[in-house]
Amino acid sequence: MDKTIISTHNAPVAAGPYSQAVRTGNLLFLAGQVGVDPATGDLVEGGVQAQTEQVMKNLGAVLEAAGASFANAVKTTVFLADIGDFAAMNEVYGRYVTPNPPARSTFQVAALPRGALVEIEMIAVIEE
Repeated sequence: MDKTIISTHNAPVAAGPYSQAVRTGNLLFLAGQVGVDPATGDLVEGGVQAQTEQVMKNLGAVLEAAGASFANAVKTTVFLADIGDFAAMNEVYGRYVTPNPPARSTFQVAALPRGALVEIEMIAVIEE
């Protein structure tokens, strides 16, 4: 099996035994990102919109490291600490995935790492 680990310093360093992304064939699997600023290592302040903005920047950095962009995204999963934050998250998220957004699932979860308000994971397809 062809398996390539993708890593960049422009996104938060993996906080455990996982990779920022793994490419196999033309599929790219991105680990969930929370709103941690890679420059400081801290969760950004300002609520779910600010955290979603940072999440999307982190995902964008990992996509770029793999030679891809948001246009390559085919599926995302969004985890929210409070489903009441859906509209605020969606407003920011939508700016990154237009004009052809990927399929998406969104869930409210009991808790997220570091007390984050949002986490997003992604699958992308890259031309071989």
